[in-house]
Amino acid sequence: MTTGRPHPQSSSRQPQGRVPRLSVVAAAVSATFALATLPLPVGAAQDGAGPPQKRYAEGRILVQPKAGLPEARLRKLLGEEGAKSQKKLDRLKVHVVEVPKGAEEALARKLARHPHVKFAEVDALVPVESLVPNDTYWGNAWHVRKMQADSAWDVTTGSGVTGAVLDTGVDGTHLDLGANLVPGWNVVSNSADTSDVYTHGTRVAGTVAALSNNALGVTSVASGAKVMPVRITNNTDGSASYSDMASGVTWAADHGARVANISYQNVTSSSTVAAAAEYMRSKGGVVVVAAGNSGIDPGYANAPAMITVAATDSADAKASFSNFGNLIDLAAPGVGIYTTAKGGGYSSSSGTSFASPAAAAVAALVMAAKPTLRPSDVETVLKTSADDLGTAGWDPYFGYGRVNAAKAVSLAAQAVVSDTQAPKVSIASPAAGTTVQEVVTVDVTASDDVGVARVDLYANNALVASDSGAPYSFAWDASALAAGSSVTLTAKAYDAANNAATSTAISVKIGGAADSVPPTVAISSPYAGATVDGTVTLSASGSDDKQLSSVSIFFDGKLVCSAANNPSCGFNTRKVKSGTHTVSATAKDAAGLSTTASITVKK
Repeated sequence: MTTGRPHPQSSSRQPQGRVPRLSVVAAAVSATFALATLPLPVGAAQDGAGPPQKRYAEGRILVQPKAGLPEARLRKLLGEEGAKSQKKLDRLKVHVVEVPKGAEEALARKLARHPHVKFAEVDALVPVESLVPNDTYWGNAWHVRKMQADSAWDVTTGSGVTGAVLDTGVDGTHLDLGANLVPGWNVVSNSADTSDVYTHGTRVAGTVAALSNNALGVTSVASGAKVMPVRITNNTDGSASYSDMASGVTWAADHGARVANISYQNVTSSSTVAAAAEYMRSKGGVVVVAAGNSGIDPGYANAPAMITVAATDSADAKASFSNFGNLIDLAAPGVGIYTTAKGGGYSSSSGTSFASPAAAAVAALVMAAKPTLRPSDVETVLKTSADDLGTAGWDPYFGYGRVNAAKAVSLAAQAVVSDTQAPKVSIASPAAGTTVQEVVTVDVTASDDVGVARVDLYANNALVASDSGAPYSFAWDASALAAGSSVTLTAKAYDAANNAATSTAISVKIGGAADSVPPTVAISSPYAGATVDGTVTLSASGSDDKQLSSVSIFFDGKLVCSAANNPSCGFNTRKVKSGTHTVSATAKDAAGLSTTASITVKK
């Protein structure tokens, strides 16, 4: 286990060199951000020891092919395993794949190793974080003062920022929530029904943005923010699948949310949810997730597109139930959090379920204080301003520390955001001069001082595909290209500020047997021997065993029209002399081979 982490400004946890950069006035930083050593509350312990039992949707897995792989190739690949794509998740290029029941884990492992697949995983059914109700009328909002949120309110309460709560739904009739809700969505039913099926979502929503200073109920961290309820489950036990979580994130990102909270177990380990979090970052938002309540190091790697939060208690100590390890970015209060409950009441609840929305609410305050901050800047502000607990700098129990709302808002307000530096990009494989054929894996290395937004791959200046998540890898279909030909490959990387850089070009040679089969071509209109007059329709069609380049139609040797495969055009014969005339069609393939068909007509 790693026990020492660099400061977030030089974090090795940033993918492909994604080190956030944020400039502040040095004097103000030293005066305002002298860091205290304070621990954070954590989530409630589960019954029994060890991680929760794995469950997943029967008969389906999640697969993301490498960028550029043709749909026909994916269908063939899946078909060979007795599987087929049911649907593609919006924006993510992730396929929900139907597989034989009982083969989910084995096929996911097998497909994950395929050179044309970026990742494959079971569509896990994830339980909500466990919670322990305490005194229903306990009203001491200690966590607000511990994070100094009440001081942050002198600057902002989160107005202008919408936070999506991806959960079991929210009780929209609750007097301490209703006025702060904006329309959400049920991604499971594809409907507007976001009522709470398990009470968990209502508790989480109240932690983020219950109405405050209204002589009623509880006080939240960001009462000026709006809550967007995104229901990701219809199960009465509250469990939700990775695919529905990912759909919820993309829906929230497309509908104006700048923060999304997911208080579920094991989210950090999902490649599908990580892809959705990357998408939200591309839209200017951040995704915050709970670390889990098993009290263990689950062994998950850090998920750079997600902010994973551990829990602390009122003594700033790690809660016994809070997970720890390389996945942890930050900590926040998560024991005895007084919040709203389904049915109009209130409860005191514990779990990383409540540490996560507390941190998400501080992210909303940061965004409200400085709306121009990029997602990487928001994360840097949260880490830099956190109260460092445990080992100096990053540690596996508290990450970079417990969030401090006052310091975060002050740091954000003074931040000077600029990004004029272009990314660095290069093609890692194949090597220049390599002979390739069929579907070729092209790996690209890209890094940026702030963050790479996407990488485009070009073959002979034609766009092959785009990849928005590291590692950047493509499945380039070269099967239709002529053997012996050369192709120039380049990659272009962009950051969020649209700074761009292009890699050094490399040339590769197409291998395989030379194309010796010419295309076929046929004239479908007019028919041979027809008598023509006035404007007639000339039509032809062609085909090839590899790749057709063009089909052209001629009248007495003069080009009339041309298309990629099936040209059809009108031709005025009024200016043509009476007699016999020739209509011909020529098909050419990518290797330069051609075939011509001719007929005669009369006028």
